[in-house]
Amino acid sequence: MAETEIIMNKQRLRQLKERAIKSFFFANGLLSILVLIGIFAVLLYTAVPAFREIKVGEFLLTKLWDPTSPLKPAYGILSQIMSTLLVTIGALVIAIPIGIGVAAYLSDVAHWRVREIVKPIVEILAGIPSVVVGFLGIVLVGPFLAKVSGQSHGLNALNGSILLAIMALPTIISISEDSLSAVPQAYSEASLALAGSRWQTLVRVKIPAALSGIIAAVMLGMGRAIGETMTVLMATGNARSFPTGFFQSVRTMTANIAIEMGYAVGDHRQALFATGIVLFFFIMILNSIALKVAKRKF
Repeated sequence: MAETEIIMNKQRLRQLKERAIKSFFFANGLLSILVLIGIFAVLLYTAVPAFREIKVGEFLLTKLWDPTSPLKPAYGILSQIMSTLLVTIGALVIAIPIGIGVAAYLSDVAHWRVREIVKPIVEILAGIPSVVVGFLGIVLVGPFLAKVSGQSHGLNALNGSILLAIMALPTIISISEDSLSAVPQAYSEASLALAGSRWQTLVRVKIPAALSGIIAAVMLGMGRAIGETMTVLMATGNARSFPTGFFQSVRTMTANIAIEMGYAVGDHRQALFATGIVLFFFIMILNSIALKVAKRKF
């Protein structure tokens, strides 16, 4: 009887522990959702009054942003949207081939000792402060681009794209490498058994099998690039003109919010919060696409 009671007490204790752990994780998940809803509610509450004075179409589809004009303030963020997309697309053009290439090297080519060294270094890149990356853009990348383009300075969209590519690489490399490593070994063995080379196995078998994870990695890297502030603020020149090329100075949505929030009042401040809502939706849509793609099998 005593042994039976001891066993039952242990089972009850184990059940209590499991319930406590389950409740803990549930509370954390619920807290994350509440924080997200709270952020969106604050943005919405502060931004909605702006549209009493500013038309939504004018706000989203006009190029001129001049909220301090003494004649008629202008609140058009189309130039900022296009600048953000230009810098982000440039970053992806650079980061995607490099990121997938490094991920393929780590998963299929590198010796395990090399992998144990390189992968932590890649992940450490994600912890470098954005202000440090922006400083490197001013000191190293900017002068090089100025010399190549013949301009007086290299603070332009291309500079921002290069730096954002560096910041997006850890996300793309890490998730892509995990996706490639998760492909069943039987796929590679079947390809090699049919006289396929290691290169053909990687390109025609493993990458297509891991495509959903790779696309999700790219989308998350894109979300990181769109939401970055200090790097683009320091490296892109912050010109409020409509972008026409990568060698032109641009101002992204995040940089504009960071620059002007300190002195903005009234409609100007509310318009900056409205810009934050647009940015919030951009990132939310990208993350939603990434999650759906990650669950899909190609």
